[in-house]
Amino acid sequence: MASVTALLHTENDALRLGRALETLYACDAILIVDHGSRDATVRVAREYGAKVVAAAPGASPEDYLRTATANSTHSRQSASSDWILCLDPRESLTEKLAASLFEWKSESFHTRANEAPIFSVFVRQETAQGWMQIPAPQTRLVPHTWNLWNERFPVNDASALALEGELLRFVFP
Repeated sequence: MASVTALLHTENDALRLGRALETLYACDAILIVDHGSRDATVRVAREYGAKVVAAAPGASPEDYLRTATANSTHSRQSASSDWILCLDPRESLTEKLAASLFEWKSESFHTRANEAPIFSVFVRQETAQGWMQIPAPQTRLVPHTWNLWNERFPVNDASALALEGELLRFVFP
């Protein structure tokens, strides 16, 4: 079975972080990269069982995962079966997306991470006029060995397979 680590970057997100973390029950681990929060962000993250590491200039997502794994007392599967689910603290998984992740993790077709497909999700964003669907899916679930990043998120790849369900992006606290 594949293991999934949720990766979120935070900075003063205490008021919205709990909503995001509540929906990550399909993930095996949660890694928070904190960029110097001065509110209760770190405390909230730890209350949900997240591993928190301080942001470092120039560090890549792989660097953070290596650091968190090295400092962890929990056993983990080998890096070849690790997957990273990237989201913003303003985003939450719908129940359908969480169910898709559970189903995907239990499938037996998984290949080695360097040969594995990548996955995208659709995002709906809250606006003053209601919910708006962002037209193109966004690459968000990648193997641990993924090396194409656009700062905090994977580079969008048109060949990514879309998972069922959506991420909800909340604009208002």
